[in-house]
Amino acid sequence: MLPNRFVGRCLALAGLSLTFACSAFAASASSGPTGSSNVTVADPGVPRPSGPPCVVQLFQDDTFTDFNTRPYSYTPPAGCGQHWSKVVLEADFSVTAGRQFDRTATLWLGGVNIYFGTTEEPSSSVAPSWHVERDLTDYSRLLSSAGNGQAIIGNVVNSTYTGVIHGSARLLFYPASIQAPAAQVPDAVYPLGGDPVGNTTELDSSTSQLAKTLSLPRNVERAYLDVFVQSQNADEFWYTCVPDQYAAEVQECGGGNFREAEVSIDGQPAGVAPVYPWIYTGGIDPYLWRPTTGVQTLNFMPYRVDLTPFAGVLSNGSPHTVALCVAGADNYFSATASLLVYLDPHAQQVGGQLVRNTLADQPPTPTIGDTLQQDASGNVTGNITTNLSRHFVIEGYADTSRGRVQTTVDQTVGFADTQGFTINATTYRQVTDQLTSVDGVSRSRIGHTVVGEYREKLSYPLHLDINEQIAADGSFTLATIAHQDYRQHSAHQLFGISVYSAKVGNTVDSADTLDFDASGNLTAHNGQHSTQAFAFHDSLGGCYRADVGTLNGVVSSYDSGNGCPDHRNHVYWFSHPDGSPDNGDIVPVW
Repeated sequence: MLPNRFVGRCLALAGLSLTFACSAFAASASSGPTGSSNVTVADPGVPRPSGPPCVVQLFQDDTFTDFNTRPYSYTPPAGCGQHWSKVVLEADFSVTAGRQFDRTATLWLGGVNIYFGTTEEPSSSVAPSWHVERDLTDYSRLLSSAGNGQAIIGNVVNSTYTGVIHGSARLLFYPASIQAPAAQVPDAVYPLGGDPVGNTTELDSSTSQLAKTLSLPRNVERAYLDVFVQSQNADEFWYTCVPDQYAAEVQECGGGNFREAEVSIDGQPAGVAPVYPWIYTGGIDPYLWRPTTGVQTLNFMPYRVDLTPFAGVLSNGSPHTVALCVAGADNYFSATASLLVYLDPHAQQVGGQLVRNTLADQPPTPTIGDTLQQDASGNVTGNITTNLSRHFVIEGYADTSRGRVQTTVDQTVGFADTQGFTINATTYRQVTDQLTSVDGVSRSRIGHTVVGEYREKLSYPLHLDINEQIAADGSFTLATIAHQDYRQHSAHQLFGISVYSAKVGNTVDSADTLDFDASGNLTAHNGQHSTQAFAFHDSLGGCYRADVGTLNGVVSSYDSGNGCPDHRNHVYWFSHPDGSPDNGDIVPVW
């Protein structure tokens, strides 16, 4: 749709000996030979250890033609042991040729989200199909018991919207072995949503909440929250909106363009999750995303919030309410979150408390400025700026069987946005430059000794140049240039020793021009081209690189492995080249 204006796995411990070997595999992106008009992306699959997996089919070739859920039952794989080195969700989707909107797609089990993404829009001549994967290893405890799940892809099929969506999904379990030991996974997974099978919660405004009151075990020693917040409806193009006081002058959606997910425990701010500016396959100009979609469009990555400073509080035997809201939400965001909890295996009771929280005194209130000028003819030029930067420290301790563990989360979160406008009788041009960033460290101490440290830097650059030119006869063109980026740098230390680091980069650049007649009917488009570059490397020598180019709706170039040793992708089975969270499952061995 157009915007409203246009309608501790196998770590190489430096100086320490490894107790088991590391397996590797040659990761591959979606195949897409030159000339293909089918969905082609550069994203890596989820790496796995060697050996055949146990497979559980969740559903097979289900048809999505309405807004009813598609339920399924789940039973853990027989004869595959109770502990797995890796668990991977694989799903395949397709939509028949015709007309159809992009649709939100979610998969659930026992109230917990196991996949979140959107679908590709078809065309009259192309029936796209695509494949997605998600690393669910950290959800192994959820998957160790039978349960009920459901697939939700709300869709309308009638004489106008003819595209029928089909889908299949399965879980692959890789048994633990000497080469690929069982993952150190959370002991429990709790969904925040109220649906026992699973569904998203609608957050209409900044005060709307996804909340769950939980009575947790009394021996919690670490906790994390995996967060998804997806823009919908009037908020779909939140990144182009402006503060209400400027909306009429620049002819844009109001409500501002600052969005950020806020996490709280018992009403106290507990963490922040940045909002990625995903653009769906019908977004702005659908031709921009055929056949290569925007960053993560088909397969969102969750953001993991470290709540470990609250471990002692969560273990006190009282019910606690964990909640999520979206600052700036303006009808609306779809939200889901899962609480991942690690328990002390040698203690029935963990004591402790929160000792410092500077986030509590820093509300998410951005600074707004402008350089707009309007002349006597009503022509408007200038910029609107929105900025917010917060540095906060949250610190707490837990009295565990290992002693008192003091955990500190130290983060700086930033949002910087400039909207530039040129508006006159023949031009409406809006240029958006936005940067969301996180720079943080989670550090655990016993006494004066730092036993574990996890650092992460994230940045989400977005550039949009939307340029409408109006001819004398009333016809007009709409030219769009889009640049999306996802940058992640993570690093782990144990006892002051750097043991692992990794970098992920995912960049998509797209351009296209739409032609409209004086009645606003689309008559043609031209100049479509795009590139995607995906790069991953880590301190163990793991490397993945893939590049895709498109021209006029078909793949014009495709390369995989160029830039890696021997021009070959090679990543370790325990790594996260897709940018999915890893700080919860690489566990300090103290």
